[in-house]
Amino acid sequence: MITNNPFAELSEFLHPFFIQSFVLIMVFLVIFGTVLDMIHKKNVHYFFQNAKKSKKQAKKILSLSDKSSVVLKTIASEVLTTSELGLGKRRFAHLLGMYGSIIFWVTSVILIFCYPYSLLNTPFIYPALWHIGAIMTCVGGYWFWFFLRVDVSAEAYPWYRIIQADLFVLSLVITSTMALLWSLSQTLDFNNLEIIFLFFYILSNIILFGGVYWSKFAHMFYKPGAAIQRNLAEADGSRDNLPEPSDKPKQYGLGIKREAPKHY
Repeated sequence: MITNNPFAELSEFLHPFFIQSFVLIMVFLVIFGTVLDMIHKKNVHYFFQNAKKSKKQAKKILSLSDKSSVVLKTIASEVLTTSELGLGKRRFAHLLGMYGSIIFWVTSVILIFCYPYSLLNTPFIYPALWHIGAIMTCVGGYWFWFFLRVDVSAEAYPWYRIIQADLFVLSLVITSTMALLWSLSQTLDFNNLEIIFLFFYILSNIILFGGVYWSKFAHMFYKPGAAIQRNLAEADGSRDNLPEPSDKPKQYGLGIKREAPKHY
């Protein structure tokens, strides 16, 4: 199964042009949904306004090398390794889902555009990474969904309670799940199941990439920008108009030690 290129077998029934066109439509939907979300929430306007305020309140002028250093440290720490989540389970689940999705999406594009026909000899590494990426996404996503969500782990809501904010993570893990089941049904020659899983794989992709405006998908684009802007404000002394940290020791008593933090 892990060496199977499901898109190559699909080309026997559906011309690769239609599969490739579907991918391009999904990319367009992500861009379109993100732009609509920015217009609705005025994110870009907020970032530019906040940058102007920070520039006026700055106590230190940062050189280009200083800014580059802050940006690179932010990307390495908060974007690539999500260090703000600490060393808990939440961070590990997030990294599994994030890198699993990236591997899954990148290898999907490679398989669809570079090896679309069954006659082409697909290198072992690409189907293997495609399956591994899907598995990583499922492990991280389901781990988060059933055990790490705040409203489940701390607020006693049932795991099956679904709200609009859950659209992204649910469609993400269902897409990976349907992809794995589709590939498995191909390997086992379960033709009827193959069609069913393919249908739900396509549908979950449409919901995932077409639902950007209503989901938290666009959050992955805003988060790095917000983190970089926050750290630049910290470096130039403007601190987003927040007061300086106190030099006195924190005295909260024993209250915070009565229960171990869960990193949310």
